[in-house]
Amino acid sequence: MNNQPYKIPAQSVIFEEEIKKSLFITQLAHTPSVDEAKAFIESIRQQHLNAGHNCWGYVAGRPENSMLWGFSDDREPSGTAGKPILAQLSGSGVGEISAVVTRYSGGIKLGTGGLVKAYGGGVQQALKLLQTIEKKITTKLRLQLDYAFMPVAQSLIAQFKAQEVQADYSDTISLVIEIERLLVADFTQSIINKSGAKAMVKSLEDNNNN
Repeated sequence: MNNQPYKIPAQSVIFEEEIKKSLFITQLAHTPSVDEAKAFIESIRQQHLNAGHNCWGYVAGRPENSMLWGFSDDREPSGTAGKPILAQLSGSGVGEISAVVTRYSGGIKLGTGGLVKAYGGGVQQALKLLQTIEKKITTKLRLQLDYAFMPVAQSLIAQFKAQEVQADYSDTISLVIEIERLLVADFTQSIINKSGAKAMVKSLEDNNNN
């Protein structure tokens, strides 16, 4: 399991260009799953029902997870649209991203090389306009601790930029926190050391949000 953060789109992007009388409209969007990628592609298709082609590609998870990649030439000659689109996306290092390139043909044939350049180039230009944010991979931990240790625990939670998700107060305090996976080992060690091994830390990996 890869715990490293990765880049995702911060917002949608549209890039338009005219090549030999054909209008190419490239749209990028943040799509965290295959279903959301397909819904985005369908929404663009509905916007451009009169277009000759709505070619697309998506990377619907971590950038390197090819199990979540997809593409379509949408009636363009095989290999001239979907693959060049996906090649740009998969090479960008950005995850959870979809691209749809809409083509309104102007009647001049571009040839296979021209199509590859147009579709891949549109996505390349759109990617230059894209702003990204970092997606951190998080998990949830349950902390069991005495009331006297609460101030120290809260200080460590803040120090490790964790979020308190749930708190139950009875004989002892039970906290559920969300924390970046990369920091779990250091956080656990710190809380055990500072509590004299009295604080209990348990992973709730089954409930993690990733």
